[in-house]
Amino acid sequence: MRANENTVIVHPDVILVPYRTEHVAKYHGWMTSAELRELTASEPLTLAEEYEMQRKWQTDDDKLTFIVLDGTLFTSAEGTSVTAESLCALPMIGDVNLFLKGAPDEADFEVEAEIMIAEPAYRRRGIAHTALQLMLSYATEPASPSPLPVMRERLVARIGDKNEPSIRLFEKLGFTLTKRVAVFEEVELRYTGANHAPWVSGSIKTLRG
Repeated sequence: MRANENTVIVHPDVILVPYRTEHVAKYHGWMTSAELRELTASEPLTLAEEYEMQRKWQTDDDKLTFIVLDGTLFTSAEGTSVTAESLCALPMIGDVNLFLKGAPDEADFEVEAEIMIAEPAYRRRGIAHTALQLMLSYATEPASPSPLPVMRERLVARIGDKNEPSIRLFEKLGFTLTKRVAVFEEVELRYTGANHAPWVSGSIKTLRG
């Protein structure tokens, strides 16, 4: 999405950065994993196809994507901007996405949220919980650029019905299980605001370089 192509969201634990060409090779390596492809319902792509997908995600107005970096090693958080050089040494952890489906004025408009923590060493450490909060806070913030913000009531997540950790994660963020789709072996959760504290937000910075 062009709206976030120069946006960085900084938090002490994680940093969200736009998906850029320098991330593609690592991302492609992740997606050679059959486990990750199954968890994300993704098809295997060649490296060339992955670069084309990155270009598409960077320009399409219906896809908001951030790469998740380890923020604990970041030392340049002061000011209103950050350089690409200052971020390049931070380990890539995964990605977080929103897919805008339909037109905002349509009754069936929805915004599907996804999170992937690809690096095993970073799982079960609360990284997904923090990264999702940063993304959802940004996407629903009234000051966010068009085609954002989105209404919280339009948020939805679809997860494999055996993926209990992810189901619990979204429930902690205010989502409620609303549907089971047996034929796809998945569940649907929609944001209702039930039983959750306000989402954590990060510092919004401009990416330079």
